[in-house]
Amino acid sequence: MKLSLLGHKHLLAFLVSLFFLLIFLSEPVFAHHPFGMGNSSELSTWQAVMSGIGHPLLGPDHLLFMIGIALLGLKRTQRLVIPLLAAGLAGSAFVQLQPLPNLIAPWAEALVSLSLIIQGLIILNLVNSKWLVPMFALHGYLLGNTIVGAEPTPLIGYFLGLLLSQATLLLLVTTTSQRVLHLLDANGRLVAAGAWIGIGSAFSWVALIN
Repeated sequence: MKLSLLGHKHLLAFLVSLFFLLIFLSEPVFAHHPFGMGNSSELSTWQAVMSGIGHPLLGPDHLLFMIGIALLGLKRTQRLVIPLLAAGLAGSAFVQLQPLPNLIAPWAEALVSLSLIIQGLIILNLVNSKWLVPMFALHGYLLGNTIVGAEPTPLIGYFLGLLLSQATLLLLVTTTSQRVLHLLDANGRLVAAGAWIGIGSAFSWVALIN
């Protein structure tokens, strides 16, 4: 019992540290390309691929959303890979036809941060896990918005980078899900769910006041 309590204290300390680190690092990540690449019209094919790979990794809210999939306790989590990939890429493709309206653009990061709150509620079994699909489509929509108006070649490169990055992350979190849940146990999942809800709320607040 003491060992379990000690483990949860370490988990809580880690999540609190992660919370403040991400708050410190949280900046608008959808308004620019990684590595100082400039706007979409200036990207070479290689830069577009690297931008597609880097965007999901450099956005803390998106990265946490991906990591959170390992905490959901769903059976056969690997069956999520293809539906979620399809939803994300569909969202990225749709935004090329229907760019983010100016009315929604200021709220974009707050919306994607809200997905962390929903994910925390899924971990607590308060929300159906089917909400993951539209949430993933929302992430894809916002990630795809950064390259709206690009020429076909960098656009294809960016989509290829997104596919590689998303597929790798999804395979990693789904294949390790059961091991992670075994290490955390029920109480650890409660702590993680609270952390996800707290971080999502904080990110949303920061996005709204900036």
